[in-house]
Amino acid sequence: MPEVEGGAVPSQSKGSWSSFLKSIASFNGDLSSLTAPAFILSTQSLVEFSAYWAENTSLFVAPTQERDPAKRALLVLKWLLNTLKQQYCSRSEKLGSEKKPLNPFLGELFLGSWDDEFGQTRLVSEQVSHHPPVTAYCITNDKYRIRLQGYNGQKASFSRTIHVKQIGHALLTLYPPGSDKPETYLITLPALHIENLIYGAPFVELGKFIHIVSSSGYISKIDFAGRGWLSGKKNSFTAALWKEGEGSEKNPIFSADGQWSETFTLKEGEGKRAKEIATFTPSDVKLAKLNVAPTEEQDVFESRRAWSNVARSIEKGDMDATSHFKSRIENAQRALRKKEQDEKREWERVFFSQANPKDELEVTFQNLVKVITNQGLSSWEGIAPDKTAGVWRFDDQKADRAKKPFHQEGLLALGENPDGTSAPVSRVSTNQNAKAG
Repeated sequence: MPEVEGGAVPSQSKGSWSSFLKSIASFNGDLSSLTAPAFILSTQSLVEFSAYWAENTSLFVAPTQERDPAKRALLVLKWLLNTLKQQYCSRSEKLGSEKKPLNPFLGELFLGSWDDEFGQTRLVSEQVSHHPPVTAYCITNDKYRIRLQGYNGQKASFSRTIHVKQIGHALLTLYPPGSDKPETYLITLPALHIENLIYGAPFVELGKFIHIVSSSGYISKIDFAGRGWLSGKKNSFTAALWKEGEGSEKNPIFSADGQWSETFTLKEGEGKRAKEIATFTPSDVKLAKLNVAPTEEQDVFESRRAWSNVARSIEKGDMDATSHFKSRIENAQRALRKKEQDEKREWERVFFSQANPKDELEVTFQNLVKVITNQGLSSWEGIAPDKTAGVWRFDDQKADRAKKPFHQEGLLALGENPDGTSAPVSRVSTNQNAKAG
């Protein structure tokens, strides 16, 4: 696959890149549906991105060992700040620029675990909706009694550059040392914009702000700022942490500033009188290796198995083959959706269900939403069921029952016969007894 050298578009790709930029500027629909030039395509599906939340397992479990609630909230803030580099910067550093990920199909799964000195941390990621596209995920470490779950959709638009609005939220639930009462943190999602498009070496910049609000009463706010025309550094931020009713963003207990992709400093207090606690460089944090089953052992709905032909074609730079294998999946999925519509049934999700408003977690969640709206975010889209096909939560009962094959449709749902050849979409089978998910 051709690479971007020195931040410039490869000479053989300049024409297609210019055409792509023109199509973006004049396009009014979902930008994710546009076909990008070969050198900017990723072999990775968006459903895999959930793993970036917990590659820093040491920081992920650290809050469970802290007895002081204020310091515990600070450790949650520290963990989240350290995830930003992996979530929004690591691909540019590894591949030379941000790549356009594969759009997950409904039911696509990504399963794995981190197995290290902190025990096993399990990851489950599932595409729970296709229109609108929504990915749900759950990351659990039983040894340290901590779980992160959430879901997000993305809406892209163009105005001078590509802007991506993330719709959804994350919920972190942990048990403080010696306590049987869970503590919950609601995390909002940042807005993104893609920089450096004109040079064909795009990278992600974060905009606006996000909040972390906890059931223990602590609130964190992270404000993002990028490099301007005349000053500033890319990936810059400032953060403040305070307790509701006892402080404010301008009078915090703790603060932080720096570059989330490079180095940042945590402080006690704020301003000139602030006392430095520690300085961190995210790249110095040891990342745990995610263990994923070999492709040949994966279920056909698991991401790397499902997209294997497409990924190989992208690596070879063969766009005809890429289009063929990608269309094969898309056509089979359209046929399956039509079949479900005709039979008036809905796709069965394997690991996730709609939130039950009566659950204890949901009662806590609604209280945290009120804290968010009290911050002046009355139009917050972190809970917008019409834009995310519902409010999604990990379903432990479903998970206990889940086993391969996860869906009866099997290979035919991906447009394949058992021998790997293309299957006519009219032959896609369905589960006649499937219940609404």
